[in-house]
Amino acid sequence: MTGGKPPAEWRVASLRRVLRTALARRLPGNVAHRRMAPRPRIGWKPDVLPANCKEAAALLLLYPKDDAAHVVLTLRTDSLPTHPGQVSFPGGGLQVGETSYQAALREGWEEVGIKPSHVEVVGLLSPLHIPVSGTLLHPVTAVCANTPTLRAQEREVARTLEVPVSELCNAEQVREETRVFAGQRCQVPYFLLDGCKVWGATAMVLAEFLWLIGCPPDTTGTE
Repeated sequence: MTGGKPPAEWRVASLRRVLRTALARRLPGNVAHRRMAPRPRIGWKPDVLPANCKEAAALLLLYPKDDAAHVVLTLRTDSLPTHPGQVSFPGGGLQVGETSYQAALREGWEEVGIKPSHVEVVGLLSPLHIPVSGTLLHPVTAVCANTPTLRAQEREVARTLEVPVSELCNAEQVREETRVFAGQRCQVPYFLLDGCKVWGATAMVLAEFLWLIGCPPDTTGTE
């Protein structure tokens, strides 16, 4: 595939400023999501957010490591009832009375040990409907000023992935493969990160994040 050369390094402070400015404008939403959406994405209508979905939140956390901005992802255990063995953000369903922000911070603490008091919320990305689980996902962007000590919750998290933003911006990390869902062949874009294929809703949320920081993934010519 082709794509612009990404910056050698992204720093948390500069990304925070960029995100705050971008989140104050109209978000790209489905235009960005489509970059990493399976084709076709069964049960998904890009311009529709169905009523009566389960509400969930995800934490897209930026933090410094080796002086460069990183994002934390989790490899879900094979025993989970939904999306087992897949890569996701820390996150989960909203509890009664919770906001998306509160749920994302709670899940960040429960799944990977990130203290909410150490996190500054920046804002919300576009909501995303996940048909297979009947969920409406609200991605929450946030930053940590310092490098957190991650502690994986063993029942839900097989391991954590600490991904440099510069790697997300690397065009060579975007691939594509054919999969079969419900008897239908689909073309599935994915990020290859730390030996894991990151696809589906997680990849779509990352696509919007990258769009906002000026490095949208290019799936033209993927293999």
